Amino acid sequence: MDLCQILGSPEYPLLSKDGDVTIGGAFSIHSKITEPLFSFQTEPEPPACTSLNLREFRFAQTMIFAIEEINKSSSLLPNVTIGYKIYDSCGSTLSSMRTAMALMNGQEQMEEKPCSGHAAVHAIIGESESSTTIAMARTTGPFHIPVISHFATCACLSNRKEFPSFFRTIPSDYYQSRALAQLVKHFGWTWVGAVRSDNDYGNNGMATFVEAAQHEGVCIEYSEAILRTNPREKIARVVEIIKKATSKVLVAFLAQGEMEVLLEEALSQNLSGLQWVGSESWITARHLASQRASSVISSAIGFTIKKSKIPGLRDFLVKVHPFRSPGNALISEFWETAFGCQFNPQTGDGKVCSGSEKLTELSNQYTDVSELRISNNVYKAVYAVAHSLHNLLTCGTAANQTCARKETIDPGQVVYYLKGVNFTTNTGEHVFFNYDGDPTAKYELVNWQQNGGKIEFVTVGYYDASLPSGQQFSMNLVNITWAGDPFTKPRSVCSESCLPGTRQAVIKGKPACCFSCVPCAAGEISNATDSAECTKCPLEYWSNEDRSHCVLKKVEFLSFGETMGIVLTIFSLLGACLTTATALVFFRFKDTPIVKANNSELSFLLLFSLKLCFLCSLTFIGRPSEWSCMLRHTAFGITFALCISCVLAKTIVVVMAFKAAVPGGSIPQCSVPLQRLSVFCSTLPQVVICTLWVTLAPPVPYSNIAHSTERIILECDVGSAVGFWAILGYIGLLSVLCFVLAFLARKLPDNFNEAKFITFSMLIFCAVWITFIPAYVSSPGKFTVAVEIFAILASSFGLIFCIFAPKCYIILLKPEHNTRKHIMGKRHAKSQ
Repeated sequence: MDLCQILGSPEYPLLSKDGDVTIGGAFSIHSKITEPLFSFQTEPEPPACTSLNLREFRFAQTMIFAIEEINKSSSLLPNVTIGYKIYDSCGSTLSSMRTAMALMNGQEQMEEKPCSGHAAVHAIIGESESSTTIAMARTTGPFHIPVISHFATCACLSNRKEFPSFFRTIPSDYYQSRALAQLVKHFGWTWVGAVRSDNDYGNNGMATFVEAAQHEGVCIEYSEAILRTNPREKIARVVEIIKKATSKVLVAFLAQGEMEVLLEEALSQNLSGLQWVGSESWITARHLASQRASSVISSAIGFTIKKSKIPGLRDFLVKVHPFRSPGNALISEFWETAFGCQFNPQTGDGKVCSGSEKLTELSNQYTDVSELRISNNVYKAVYAVAHSLHNLLTCGTAANQTCARKETIDPGQVVYYLKGVNFTTNTGEHVFFNYDGDPTAKYELVNWQQNGGKIEFVTVGYYDASLPSGQQFSMNLVNITWAGDPFTKPRSVCSESCLPGTRQAVIKGKPACCFSCVPCAAGEISNATDSAECTKCPLEYWSNEDRSHCVLKKVEFLSFGETMGIVLTIFSLLGACLTTATALVFFRFKDTPIVKANNSELSFLLLFSLKLCFLCSLTFIGRPSEWSCMLRHTAFGITFALCISCVLAKTIVVVMAFKAAVPGGSIPQCSVPLQRLSVFCSTLPQVVICTLWVTLAPPVPYSNIAHSTERIILECDVGSAVGFWAILGYIGLLSVLCFVLAFLARKLPDNFNEAKFITFSMLIFCAVWITFIPAYVSSPGKFTVAVEIFAILASSFGLIFCIFAPKCYIILLKPEHNTRKHIMGKRHAKSQ
């Protein structure tokens, strides 16, 4: 038993007509089929097809209309008539293969050798579904018989190696699936459900949609597959999953048959509240858009091919009548289905068809030509075949080839010329095929809208894949109505949007669209909704309180306007005023013994240097600048060197005075120049150090952005650390030397031994600056400057209080002690 005997073939085509060339047609005129059982012992019974599909019958009649129109044309295929053989595949893959065998063989089943190997048709128009079209194209492919589909959209059919003779007038789902993903993303639906036909059309289309959706950041909560032949329990389980899901948008990549059974089950379970997004297969199916179904599907939206008008088609359709085709069982069945009657009722209760019924008075899927979309594809497919035959017979596009005769046309020649067809239909549509046999992908975006109790398919946008990316979509959002509230677009997200200042954190075990919103860390921002990551601010910037923008960091320096700056300024000015007052007291009582005994010249120089020390601390306050950075450190170094040099000179004078040969005598005259020389020589090295420091590597203003993450610290970079520590070291050297000399002279016999007070002052001075070093190194920001100012003021106050306060006390409060006798004390008395 060969393949032809196993599959069998339909006894006769349902609709046929002879011609010089013949075009085959395969449509799912019946939507249900009872498959035979194969025992491989007896010849199988032919399958039983039931449930006439008015829409598919219109497709078949549109094919006949186009052929009749071409046969009447004087410019297209003149003197050539086209015949047709139209079979019913019943939406079954097996039946589609039987149909392909019949169209290729051209013999009827009753003859002895049904598979003669000679093709009876030169091209085939069909099928209406991807799975049945794949079966047909694979069957006819080895024989180079072209198949032009009007409704098979599976992207897999664009594979030229597998389907070399396949063409179609409807775009591939490669484009529709991506357009649907972009549509879903455009409306902000990142959490959607999906249901598909469990066949090539649904599986391939949904796989492409899922891939594109993931690229767009859309997550699929569930993806279920159904077939119209599934038991009801399977369909009911899918509807239950849809009802329990949290997503509010359902992408239904379903063939019309699967959509019908899903809709019935959804109605029985009262499914509602979902925004349906449909594929081109069912989105413009008029019988689905009923008031009964509106409780489940309201305001559906989806892509479909452009609608068109075919002049004269309706008049041709309504001329169909069983009396004009006597003996044609299909026409009689159509009439009975359209009018709900029977020519030979089995019971007396049935309505009898009289034949006087008028199709013009009907409004159903067959007679409705208001939105011709798929029918127009059938029309274009027939014309594509006609133009290829015309070019073949007239050598219109052939180069150096012999023109074919209509009696010897080979289907392979038709395939060759189909690749080059390029024409414009009577309705103004441009028809051609690309390398893969596909047309240009152009879609209308339609929205189901209520209008006076009737659902209309309103075009709200367009998609043209031939345009550059970014220009393919055009949409009028104002005209769209939505499920639930017609004026409010539904939300369908797994997690609410993360506001600026936060980022998405994926929840373990859940899809990427399910996330929690985590605030950005300090110094990081997100300035857009649903940011996946937070962006770190540049070093000069910091995040604002909401973590939504980077703002310039707060600039920090010790200013005159803040509390700490005010306090330090007050103490600096207080010290300067106190020094001035002390100088005035000494000047007023310059002729008294206590002032003379303490070397008035050195005292006034010391007071002058102390005043400079107090005032130089003010240079450390305020915004650092080039001049202030150089002035503060050099002034500090030189004034303190001068101050300690004066104290050192006073110490030397005290030691020399008490070591003089005549106790109580005056200070040797050579000591005055010596004092001046010692002060000069002690200060000069510091001046040299500061000059070299400022010349070679001066202190400069510096914006420290590394120390603190939240603020910019304006400070003075010392330039040369060697220079900075050299001036401190030199001051320390002078103070230690002064302290040692004063300490050795502390017990000299005198009621008013100045060495003791110098010792205390140097002890305080050294203690302050020893503790200054670790405090200076560890203090952050403006506190570094504050520590330095505090050290200057503390050491200065220590000097003025220890050296000058006791003298001022005696001058002002104990004038009776301000005598030579009292100052010289016991040592002076013994010498007398």
